[in-house]
Amino acid sequence: MTLRWPHRLPLANTPTPLERLPARPDAGLPDGLWVKRDDLTGVALSGNKVRKLEFLAAEAQAQGAQALVTCGGVNSNHARATAVAAARLGLTARLVLRGEDRHPPMGNLVLDRWLGAELTFITEAQWAERDAFMAEAARGDGYVIPEGGSNALGSLGYARAAQEILTQAEAAGLGLRHVVHACGSGGTAAGLALGMAAAHREDVEVLAVAVCNDAAYFDRQIHAILDETVARGWADEATRRRARWRVLDGHKGPGYARTTPEALRAHAQVARRHGLFVDPVYTGKALLGLSAEAEAGHLDPKSTVFVHTGGVFELFAYADAIDSM
Repeated sequence: MTLRWPHRLPLANTPTPLERLPARPDAGLPDGLWVKRDDLTGVALSGNKVRKLEFLAAEAQAQGAQALVTCGGVNSNHARATAVAAARLGLTARLVLRGEDRHPPMGNLVLDRWLGAELTFITEAQWAERDAFMAEAARGDGYVIPEGGSNALGSLGYARAAQEILTQAEAAGLGLRHVVHACGSGGTAAGLALGMAAAHREDVEVLAVAVCNDAAYFDRQIHAILDETVARGWADEATRRRARWRVLDGHKGPGYARTTPEALRAHAQVARRHGLFVDPVYTGKALLGLSAEAEAGHLDPKSTVFVHTGGVFELFAYADAIDSM
């Protein structure tokens, strides 16, 4: 059985480029690395979240929803992308954000306000009750999207992306063996693993670099998402059993959305040598994990694709730290 695709709205600029980075001294990256530029899915909708939203927003529209409701950190890429998608579809965005309201706002919060999203701020302690806050925000006419858009429907966005990567890799003569990405809610990993399984490419390792929580947590999340894809009829059990992935822990640094001066300097080197922006929350940590795996001999960068999942707007929330470098 091939995957069965539900309706999708064309919100992203795809296919995104697959580029090989040239060897540059002191760039902080392994030589020969390939980058899947999902930071180029659009300007306002840049990053990996829009691939998930193509399926999620289509279901919301089919159900007659008047609002898209989701949650995330106060500087959430996913929340911002949801607000942009809502605006494009003529819907309201209602965002439940973990953290303090900021005046003036920074990072993605600037864009959330510019888009006119309805914002509810909750504390770290209240985050465990985020589903209840989103249900309240839905108010009967809203479509609730989980954290990161990471459920079975959203993950199909990266099952499609896996097909895109395989097609581009073949055209480039790339003997693909590893696909590496930042993992913050599990949906991208689940989708990539499912897409590779559907193509019978179990020889390609999907390597998810955890930016929060731990490997055991994400393994549970990915298993649950894949089980749901079978339950909803988008994949069969044989395809689901073929899905393979590995969660790489140990690169969170001080914690989610926290960084160090050393990490920021490494991220700056990537920008200065390649003109490639990585952020301190997701893509920067994933690249550090990828580099460590390459140094340990666990992957060959010449057969590896790094999925750049966006996050450039998050850099603006780190202006003080960057200014003090």
